[in-house]
Amino acid sequence: MIESDKTSKTLKVAAEKDMLLTARTMPASFYRSREIYERSCDEIFARSWQFIGDTDTLTAAQPQANVIPLTILEGCLDEPCILVKSADGLACHSNVCTHRGSVLVEKACHVASMRCRYHGRRFGLDGAYLSAPGFEKAENFPGPEDNLAAIPLGSWGQFHFAAVNPAFALDDLIGEIKERLHFLPLANFKFSPELSRDYQIKANWALYVDNYLEGLHVPFVHPSLATLLDTKAYRTELLPYGNLQIGVATNKDDAFDLPESSKDYGQLIAAYYYWLYPNMMFNFYPWGLSINVVMPQGYDATLVRFLTYVWRPERFGNYSVEGITQTEIEDEEVVHAVQRGIQSRAYKSGRYSPTWEAGVYQFHQLIRKSLSL
Repeated sequence: MIESDKTSKTLKVAAEKDMLLTARTMPASFYRSREIYERSCDEIFARSWQFIGDTDTLTAAQPQANVIPLTILEGCLDEPCILVKSADGLACHSNVCTHRGSVLVEKACHVASMRCRYHGRRFGLDGAYLSAPGFEKAENFPGPEDNLAAIPLGSWGQFHFAAVNPAFALDDLIGEIKERLHFLPLANFKFSPELSRDYQIKANWALYVDNYLEGLHVPFVHPSLATLLDTKAYRTELLPYGNLQIGVATNKDDAFDLPESSKDYGQLIAAYYYWLYPNMMFNFYPWGLSINVVMPQGYDATLVRFLTYVWRPERFGNYSVEGITQTEIEDEEVVHAVQRGIQSRAYKSGRYSPTWEAGVYQFHQLIRKSLSL
């Protein structure tokens, strides 16, 4: 059975490679469609895992609070949730009262139970219905639907993810990262607000992801980055719900100090660029981590949140924050150029570079599957 599964996967990969040789990219109409974007909110983003923050930043406002309101993917899903801390760890529930739909918790607090200020309905910290004034004569009440809906929650060290209605398990998304980068002490990665920032982009969210997923543009768009990376050794590895682009350093001073237990031991790895379907990038450098969350704000507007976690500041070397900012500016310029270009009546779609754009092809296939296109 195991051998049969391996054979099946091998044949599937071979078939996908053959398709890549002749396939065409997503049509321009995909990026221009308000209707497709609105479908994507429910069929892509509500069914995928979203990064909601790290333990320290989630609890920074009120360290003693055991109930913390949060919003999943602001500007797109805008899903109101409650993060509950207890001795058993973290749990997540809907932040919408099951009576008339009012938001339940407005700010972080320390409470024994949660009460809706609209009509007084009360819930336990486990989300279970406790009481409701005025419902004494209601029949077949309460029922399971009167409890707060549970929101799937998962963690990797200090980093937390939530999903409204996930189509796949969190481990299918981050399992390979945990295994490959097992040697990194995530607890030592500290969030740096001064090195973090938001970028407003006037383009469809998928165009930004497209650009991230290929290295073909690096020598043309990022001349300074091209001097740090051996572009001939640059490679992409496909994962079930994402992929890894491996940047190989031209100078050993810009590479990780990899332990013998690392799969990549002996190589000059400058960066591990992980893309996680549909809209997250975890970029690991010898100095730390940059998490990029692509947050759609409409069919033609995107907010990209850059969150910087510093591990070994002495290893910044040629990877300065200013350099990363310059790279982002260069990326935005070409993404804006594509956003303008796809409005053309002459352009329909393009072809994939078999050498450089396997990740883009995979992204488009996942979108097509999610939206049944």
